[in-house]
Amino acid sequence: MTIATAIQQRGSGRAARAIGISFGLAFAIAASAAPASAAEPEGLVSLINAFRGQAQACGEQEGDAVAPLAPNAALDLEPATSGAQLQQRLQASGYRPAKLQAISISGPTSTQAAMSALRQRYCEPLRSQDYAEIGVARQGNTWQILLAKPLLPPDLGDWREVGRSILQHVNAARGEPRQCGDQAFEAASALDWSDTLAEAALAHSQDMARRDYFSHRAPNGEQAGDRARQAGYRWSRVGENIAAGQGSAEQVVAGWLASPGHCANIMNAAFTEMGAAYATNEDSAAGSYWTQVFGTPR
Repeated sequence: MTIATAIQQRGSGRAARAIGISFGLAFAIAASAAPASAAEPEGLVSLINAFRGQAQACGEQEGDAVAPLAPNAALDLEPATSGAQLQQRLQASGYRPAKLQAISISGPTSTQAAMSALRQRYCEPLRSQDYAEIGVARQGNTWQILLAKPLLPPDLGDWREVGRSILQHVNAARGEPRQCGDQAFEAASALDWSDTLAEAALAHSQDMARRDYFSHRAPNGEQAGDRARQAGYRWSRVGENIAAGQGSAEQVVAGWLASPGHCANIMNAAFTEMGAAYATNEDSAAGSYWTQVFGTPR
């Protein structure tokens, strides 16, 4: 199950300031003989986020699902031939990362082939919780993937206002037909804001930030339905999206929409209400933790 698809129904159960720090460049060759495809780089972002959303391992190590990566156009840079060239292009784009990993692969002629090469050679950075944003560019059969941890602003704003901004972005997305991975969704009705679900979202974001973990299941075993019920929400259906590391409502929603499971939650016409919130802890791994709770009342 992807980390985004935690849907329940009643009866069911510190940032570096210098750009040159932590680049971790990996300009390797990973050839593939896969058939050609006209798929765009955005499709590779979706495949990477689907991979991150699976509870599986790199090698023999156990692995948990991790947060989706938010696409950032400032990272969609033309593939570079050296670290110095990449740094120049990054500076010109105006993007200032706290941490950056650059991966370049040559040979794949389709998104599926590129994903296969990435899984084989770069499983650990692809599944790292250190990164929150992504840029993908393709030039011929050369693909460049930039994984970044953005510098978070000192104050992301009042959590209620940010939560309502998430609602606006979500309703804009629901207003149009959308493809979420392999699933096609028709436009859905706008969601209403729920103060009760927002409180449940805030409680989970604060708990993840304080205890430095990322999961739908809290250390005490509670999940989205439990938290909504404790907040006083009487639900017939409930779902939850979580994210980590992003610095704005726009970016966190972009990350969810670029992840098939999270996107499916957003487009689910069965939900009628939502609440959202974030919490921060500069001493935690991700810095910021985001929760969006969907509900349909009884």
